Amino acid sequence: MSLTRTRRLRLALAGDRAVMAPGVVDAMYARLVAEAGFEAMYMTGAGTSATRLGYPDVGLLTMTEMVDNATRIADAADLPLIADADNGFGGPLNVRRAIQLYERGGVAAVHLEDQVLPKRCGHLAGKQLIPAEDMVAKVKAAVDARVDPDFVVIARTDALAVHGREAALDRAAMYREAGADVIFVESPLPDDLPHIAPRFPGVPLLYNMATSGKTPFLTRAEIEALGFKLIIYPNWLLLSALEAARRTLEVLRAEETIASVAPGVMSFKQFFDTARMAEIQELEARYGTSPEHRTEY
Repeated sequence: MSLTRTRRLRLALAGDRAVMAPGVVDAMYARLVAEAGFEAMYMTGAGTSATRLGYPDVGLLTMTEMVDNATRIADAADLPLIADADNGFGGPLNVRRAIQLYERGGVAAVHLEDQVLPKRCGHLAGKQLIPAEDMVAKVKAAVDARVDPDFVVIARTDALAVHGREAALDRAAMYREAGADVIFVESPLPDDLPHIAPRFPGVPLLYNMATSGKTPFLTRAEIEALGFKLIIYPNWLLLSALEAARRTLEVLRAEETIASVAPGVMSFKQFFDTARMAEIQELEARYGTSPEHRTEY
């Protein structure tokens, strides 16, 4: 019997190496991460907001929109999915429902943050926090709500940028005591990094390799040496694709033909193969679609 995704993530977090989870915003990015051989993936809230709404991450997406996106991503690739669950979309009762929906959707882990509603991206200024005791209640609600004991609850604190390092570490310790499986101290600067792991011996810690540049772009080995066990890379794939798309549009506008761009992009066949063409062909053969009507190149 194959291991569940939640169990695979738990085992990976207990291993010797830090788990690398590239950020995805939809099913096709999930397919690319799986093809590349990574052991986990991460649904970025900022990327989801940008691709679904065309707006920055300032708390405009609802719970059902976030869960819907996570469910589609989880369905697209057999990898443990770690998903952004913002601040739980309300109080402890909202958190309970959010956890239940994410878990039913095939997600292996979520992170919850201690910002007010509406929240904003953790690497933007102007953040506001709820009282630590209120976040403790949310963490307890999340732990209580999960059905699968391997489902991973990650508690994130944004206090470092608001109240400083010690306040952030104190909050993180309270969230760990409340039952969080993984601790996520958001937006640490280089001077902060050596101080996090010593406060949480034996506790898995999350390193957010965000694109803002506030937290340094370290290697996996350097991050492991600092005591972190999970690394997320939220929007790197999306930003790479957006820059490539912008260049394609510039060429098309200037040259009025796509000919010079075509050799440098994914082929038609690669595109459909990544989108699980082989699975479609196998299903058509299994269910008796006549050979002349089967999907072929």
